[in-house]
Amino acid sequence: MIKYKDVIEFWRCKKISSVSELEIAINGKIISLAYHSGKLENEAITYNDTREIFEHDRVVSYTGDLRTLFEIRNAKDAFVELLGAFEKKLPLDEDLICKFHYQLTKNTYDKNRWDAGERPGKFKMHDYVVGREEVGALPEDVPIEISELLKEIADYKGEEILKVGAYFHVKFENIHPFADGNGRTGRLALNYYLLQKNSPPVIIHEEDRKKYFEALEAWDSRQELEPMNIFLQEQSIKTWAKNLLASCKF
Repeated sequence: MIKYKDVIEFWRCKKISSVSELEIAINGKIISLAYHSGKLENEAITYNDTREIFEHDRVVSYTGDLRTLFEIRNAKDAFVELLGAFEKKLPLDEDLICKFHYQLTKNTYDKNRWDAGERPGKFKMHDYVVGREEVGALPEDVPIEISELLKEIADYKGEEILKVGAYFHVKFENIHPFADGNGRTGRLALNYYLLQKNSPPVIIHEEDRKKYFEALEAWDSRQELEPMNIFLQEQSIKTWAKNLLASCKF
C-alpha cells in the first residue's frame, strides 16, 4: 500500500534543481492539474478542451461559452508563470500570488465586478462573503492578512511541508483575497509552495470535490486543519500512484 512518505521519497529521488528537470518530472500532469482545478469551479470545462489548448493552443468545433475558453487558456499562461518563477527561484509573496491571479482570471471578470473597480491581479475592493461560514476578510484587511500568512509559512523550518501547505491553503481560501478566482489561485500557489520545498505537486481531483470542500469548511467553522492535511495526503497518493507503481515494487 502506497503511503505519502513513499510519494515524497519518489519525488526527492529525482533531485530536481532546474526548470527543465521540473518539466520532465511533471510531464503528463500539467494538463490534469489545470483541468481538475478549473473543473472544481466550472462544470463546463472538459479534459479534451484543456488538452487541445495546452498541446495545440486551439480547440476544434468548440460550442461552449467564451469565458470557459478563456479560463482554460489562462490556466496554460498561469503554468508558464509558475515555471518562470521556479526557474528564477522567486519567493511565494504577494506579488507572485497577484501574478498567478492575473494570469488565471484575465478577460474573465464579469461586468458587475469590472464596473465596481475589481481587476485581475489586484486584491478585492469590495466585500464578497461566501459560503455557509461567511468566509472572506474585509477588503482593507486583506493585505495584512496575506502578508502575515506568507510570513508564517516562510518562517517554518520543520519537515511537515504538506501540513504547512494545507494550513496555507485553508487560510488563503478563508481570507478570500480576490473578487473572483480564489480557488484556482490558491491551488496554484499551494503547488508552487510545495515545489519550492522539494515536494510533489498535488492534483485536487474534481470527483473528490465533496471531501475537498468539507476539509475547507472544517477550518472555516472549527479551525480544524487535520481534515485538509489528510485530504492532501490522499490526493498526493492518487496523483502519483501510477508513477510509483511503474517505477517501484509495492
